[in-house]
Amino acid sequence: MRYRLFGQTGLRVSELFLGTMVLTDPGETRRIIDAYADAGGNVLDTASAYGDGEELLGSVLERRDRFVLATKYTLSRDASDPNGAGNHRKNLVLSLERSLRRLRTDYVDVYWVHIYDRHTPLEETMRALDDAVRAGKVLYVGISDAPAWVVARANTLAEWRGWTPFAGLQVPYSLLRRDVERELLPMAEALGMSVAAWGPLAAGRLAGGSRRTDPATATPRERAAADAVRAVADELGATPAQVAIAWTRHRSRAVHPLVGVSSVAQLVENLGALDLVLPDEAVARLEAAVGFERGFPADFIAECEPSPFVFGDHATAVVGR
Repeated sequence: MRYRLFGQTGLRVSELFLGTMVLTDPGETRRIIDAYADAGGNVLDTASAYGDGEELLGSVLERRDRFVLATKYTLSRDASDPNGAGNHRKNLVLSLERSLRRLRTDYVDVYWVHIYDRHTPLEETMRALDDAVRAGKVLYVGISDAPAWVVARANTLAEWRGWTPFAGLQVPYSLLRRDVERELLPMAEALGMSVAAWGPLAAGRLAGGSRRTDPATATPRERAAADAVRAVADELGATPAQVAIAWTRHRSRAVHPLVGVSSVAQLVENLGALDLVLPDEAVARLEAAVGFERGFPADFIAECEPSPFVFGDHATAVVGR
């Protein structure tokens, strides 16, 4: 396992993140974490909304300081309480304290905002997160499932006011779900953020899951993607899961696949993706199987960049950074 820096920080994080949402059995959870650590993995991702999942992780986690322990807040603590959810200070404080108790630790390495809350001012969220960092209960912060303009504005506020910026972005990303390539992934790359890509196997549809062949549930697009992934896997002597995960890494160095497994065997299979290099021809075939357009403005700007009408006679002579 190799390591990269988490955003524009000095924190070393492994190439593959381990999600813990689906873990339920203490014994198997301990074996999975041990196998992940033995392979060099160090990022464990959970959330306050996972409930028993946080409790389970806290009960089995040993060598706590050797791991980059990450959790999230936003989702409801109490459906009957109007302040039981959201990105405001009250929910942040109460959710964090509950997560620390469940995880049996006095700090978390990464605290993620779980989803954008349009009712809470970004200034309040960023200041409250910074207060948690200054209190030593959180070391780094990230944001999940939010528009690019929200993340960019939040980090600009943090830069101007001396607050802790978001170092990481968590988004769904797979061959079947490439929407983040329109705005979010370019933004993360430009701001130097790490990207935790959840759902790289598209809920198993790219790993030979039952939905791939079930006409009642699989769409033509899903079947086309699964067939292409399997064909490439057969040619390369890999598994479909490994090809699907390797594809997300091929697209950007900022991407860290976030995988959820329920057995050591699944983890070992997913780890195999780290040594799989997809030939350009294979990537082209995979992407041709499921059409994707970035749309406006990305495609429009790309068309204009080499145009003398737009940028003059030297349009194609300018070398980028």
